[in-house]
Amino acid sequence: MDKFMQAAIDQARQGLAAGGIPIGSVLVKDGQIVGVGHNRRVQDGDPITHAEIDCLRRAGRIGSYRGTTLYSTLMPCYLCAGAVVQFGIKRVLAGESQTFSGAREFMEHHGVEVIDLNLSECQTMMREFIAQKPELWYEDIGQL
Repeated sequence: MDKFMQAAIDQARQGLAAGGIPIGSVLVKDGQIVGVGHNRRVQDGDPITHAEIDCLRRAGRIGSYRGTTLYSTLMPCYLCAGAVVQFGIKRVLAGESQTFSGAREFMEHHGVEVIDLNLSECQTMMREFIAQKPELWYEDIGQL
């Protein structure tokens, strides 16, 4: 497994262990991790703190996002895809999109290369979480 996606999975597991939703994200620039994050909506009581947003916040001001790659254990939603497009991130690798299809077409329409790795580890983690805490999941995706 790619070390950057493994770091995103580690972030997802960290979020789950803290009582949150198991989605993790990593931002890579010039072959180095510049930011990591996980979904903190539950922990922070903040509906905007999705994994990708947390990751970007933690990366801080890095100047240009050209040449960066965003890794996420789940296909980014429209909120996070909007941030990807806004900041000019041109490559996104998603661990999976089976449990949530996300906003792939939106990103691709705006020139982002999107790669769905279709990882069983990411799918299993999300399926188990959704089965155990469906109300939290549907709140997260705005379908409660």
